[in-house]
Amino acid sequence: MAASTLSLLPLPSLLKSSSSNPNPPRLILRTSAPPNLRTPCSTAIRALSSPTLTQDDLKKLAADKAVDYVRSGMVLGLGTGSTAAFVVSKIGELFNSGQLRDIVGIPTSKRTAEQAASLGIPLSTLDKHPRLDLAIDGADEVDPALDLVKGRGGALLREKMVEAASSSFVVVADETKLVSGLGGSGLAMPVEVVQFCWNYNLLRLQELFGEGCEAKLRVDAEGKPYVTDNSNYIVDLYFKTPIKDAASAGKEISALEGVVEHGLFLDMATAVIIAGKDGVSVKTNLLATAQQYCLTLVKQACPTPDWHQEKLIRARGRELMKQIHQIQNLNSIRCSNSLIYDPKA
Repeated sequence: MAASTLSLLPLPSLLKSSSSNPNPPRLILRTSAPPNLRTPCSTAIRALSSPTLTQDDLKKLAADKAVDYVRSGMVLGLGTGSTAAFVVSKIGELFNSGQLRDIVGIPTSKRTAEQAASLGIPLSTLDKHPRLDLAIDGADEVDPALDLVKGRGGALLREKMVEAASSSFVVVADETKLVSGLGGSGLAMPVEVVQFCWNYNLLRLQELFGEGCEAKLRVDAEGKPYVTDNSNYIVDLYFKTPIKDAASAGKEISALEGVVEHGLFLDMATAVIIAGKDGVSVKTNLLATAQQYCLTLVKQACPTPDWHQEKLIRARGRELMKQIHQIQNLNSIRCSNSLIYDPKA
């Protein structure tokens, strides 16, 4: 007997604000071959390949593809970093040419705010826009489950706040950011800590992970402690091997008094756009999509849920998808190419 599969249609509605979506999404049951739910679905665009592409070229390809998700009238989270800068630049170009209208940007750092303002993009804050339609940002590491390490640019706290408040979070990266497990690149996994007794927290972070990790205070070019936009310090963790249980590690780090935020972004990305020398591929996270789906349905009935209600809705969407996954013996919910759609359709 063929396994049943679940598709969400129309998916473009998940990236629009609820007020502009006259056609609510529908659940459609289909039969198909059984793949693995936690393996994100993907598609590729190979016409963009070139043997002479630089890393910046790859970042720009991914950024241009991500901007296809943007619609007029959206409230947008604007990321921080070299890849996100290409995204902001493209949004500014489309806005100034009239192809995008009535957008509002929520920057995740002071330098992103300066770039966006220089391009004429209207800006606001989470205080005035606590719910965003879409956030686009880069990533320092992307694992096979589309979990991320972010914050090597120093903006992890604001990035996580803005991206957690977004209905959709699209990540742009080049293929060098792909890892088998978070921490696997051997580069920094940042932890933002208060300045008060920072060394005390550095030692506790070192003890938490033992010999498999080295904790270092981040310093600037002058050798002074690096200070974030929030007037905090950053302790960088360098792992010798990938983190075995990122969710547990994140909880342990967050439980330390004086820790403000960490750079593990788990179950947050709804799609990751990866540019490589062979072209551009798009991977979608079904668990995050399920959260958006539940949130979209509830917003149609209650257009203005408060922050606490939204948090509960997102959690319920994740649990529903996991329960379906378990009931179907871990293999029957299929991620098909119908979930990778043409944003211009």
